[in-house]
Amino acid sequence: MVDLKRLEVQARDGPSDPNALAKWRILNRLHDRNETMYYKVLINNIEEYAPIVYTPTVGLVCQNYSGLFRRPRGMYFSAEDRGEMMSMVYNWPAEQVDMIVVTDGSRILGLGDLGVQGIGITIGKLDLYVAAAGINPQRVLPVMIDVGTNNKKLLEDPLYLGLQQHRLDGDDYLAVIDEFMEAVFTRWPNVIVQFEDFQSKWAFKLLQRYRTTYRMFNDDVQGTAGVAIAGLLGAVRAQGRPMIDFPKQKIVVAGAGSAGIGVLNAARKTMARMLGNNEVAFQSAKSQFWVVDAKGLITEGRENIDPDALPFARNLKEMDRQGLREGASLAEVVKQVKPDVLLGLSAVGGLFSNEVLEALKDSTSTRPAIFAMSNPTKNAECTPDEAFSILGDNIIFASGSPFSNVDLGNGNIGHCNQGNNMYLFPGIGLGTLLSGSRIVSDGMLQAAAERLAAYMSEEEVLKGIIFPSISRIRDITKEIAAAVIEEAVEEDLAEGYHEMDARELRKLSRDEIKEYVINNMWNPEYPTLVYRKD
Repeated sequence: MVDLKRLEVQARDGPSDPNALAKWRILNRLHDRNETMYYKVLINNIEEYAPIVYTPTVGLVCQNYSGLFRRPRGMYFSAEDRGEMMSMVYNWPAEQVDMIVVTDGSRILGLGDLGVQGIGITIGKLDLYVAAAGINPQRVLPVMIDVGTNNKKLLEDPLYLGLQQHRLDGDDYLAVIDEFMEAVFTRWPNVIVQFEDFQSKWAFKLLQRYRTTYRMFNDDVQGTAGVAIAGLLGAVRAQGRPMIDFPKQKIVVAGAGSAGIGVLNAARKTMARMLGNNEVAFQSAKSQFWVVDAKGLITEGRENIDPDALPFARNLKEMDRQGLREGASLAEVVKQVKPDVLLGLSAVGGLFSNEVLEALKDSTSTRPAIFAMSNPTKNAECTPDEAFSILGDNIIFASGSPFSNVDLGNGNIGHCNQGNNMYLFPGIGLGTLLSGSRIVSDGMLQAAAERLAAYMSEEEVLKGIIFPSISRIRDITKEIAAAVIEEAVEEDLAEGYHEMDARELRKLSRDEIKEYVINNMWNPEYPTLVYRKD
C-alpha cells in the first residue's frame, strides 16, 4: 500500500524510482524467475550491471530494503535464535555450501547502521562470486545476523523487518557470532565465510578471533587492503619505477577506521617483505605513513588513542622538525610531507578539498597518486574532474566507486581507475576453495594483491591505467585464484579439493593451475533434461 500510494503522489512529478533502482528491480525479478539467465546476463554485461547489483546502487537498495523486499534470498539469524542456530543451519536446502557472505548490518558501505536491510550487500557480493569466480549459485548463502540496530529511524519504522531493539554489545554480541560460526562450520566444514560491513570496533576483533581456526576473511579489512596495495604498487609502476621501490613511497592516509587500518597494516607488511622481511624492516616501514583521522594527524601525543592506530602514531619530536603537531589538518600534513600518495578511506565525501589538492602540487613525486577510495559515490573524497583540473594531467587517480574518464583536451585522457574489491575477493574465495587451505593466510592475500598489480601491461600502466577493465573480471579472477593456490601450496596449507589432493596440487605447473581453476568455474548453461538417442 505504501508503494502504491507513493506512486500516486509522485506519478505527476515523473517516475518515483531512480533509474538504477528500477534496473535493480528488473534484474531481481529475472533472478527470481530464471537464475541461469540472470547470471548469463550479468556475466555478459558485467561492466554495465556490476554497479547495479553491487556498489553504488546496492547502497540505495539497502537503504530502501524493507520496501523492496519480496522474498528472502538468504538466512537471517537473530539474537532471539540463541541456542537454536545449530539446528537452523540444517533448514538450508543445499547439501554443500562453498561461500557464505555474512554481515550484521552495522556499517553498510559509508551509510552507517542499516540493521537487517544490510542483507542486500551480502546478496550483491555473492552475485559477484557467481559472475566473476564461477562459484555455483546453488552453493552460496547470504547471511544476516540480526542483533538489533541503533538507527533511530529504523527503530520507529513500522515496515522495518528486523528486531526493533538496540544492538547487542560485549559478550552477548560475541556469543551470537560464536554460535553462528560453530553452526555453519559443523554443517559445512569446507565452507568459506567472508565477513562484510561490520563496524570497525568488531571488524578487527572478529578477524583476530576466528582467522586461525576457520576459513574466513574480512573483505573490508583484507580485501580493501589488497586492492589498495595493488593500486599502490601500480602507482609505483606508473611512475616508471620497479615495484621494489615501493618502500620509498611517502603515503598520507585519511581515515583510521577498519579499512584505513587494514590498508596501513598490509602496506607496511608489503614494504617489510621487500626490505628483507625482518623486524628492522617492519619497524622502518612504518615511518612512510602519516595518518589523519577526524581529529587530525595522529601522533603519540593523542589521548585515548585507538590501539589499532597506535603503531602508526608519529613521534612528536620528529613532527616538530617537520613543522607539524598533534591534530594537524589534512591540508597542513600534505603541504609539509609532500607525499607520493594521498589515500582516502574516510567515508567523508569531498574531504580532498581544493586546499588539500593545491597542497599536493608540492609533492616530490614525478607523478603523485590520489586514491579516493570511499563508497558509495557521494562519499568519494574527491572526483576525478576535481583532481585533474587542479593538479593537471600528470597524476594517477583511483576511486572506490565508478567514475567516467576525464577528457583533458589536447587529445589526452585522464584515466579514472576503479579500485574495487571485486577485483580480489572472488579470486581469494575461489583460490582458497580450490586449494583446500584451512585458513586464509596473509601470504595468500599478499600474493593476490601482487598478481593484480602485475596484471596490467607496461604500456597501460604508463598511461596511468593501474586497474584493469571490469569486463575482464573472469580472467582477472582466474589469475588471482591461481596466485592464491600457488601460495597456499608454498606455505604447506593446501589440502586439496575433490579429486585434486594436496600431492597432485604440488605437481601442477603455473599454467596447469590456471587450467584447473577454469575447469572448476561454473558457467550459466542450461542442463540437458531429456537425452534422446539419435
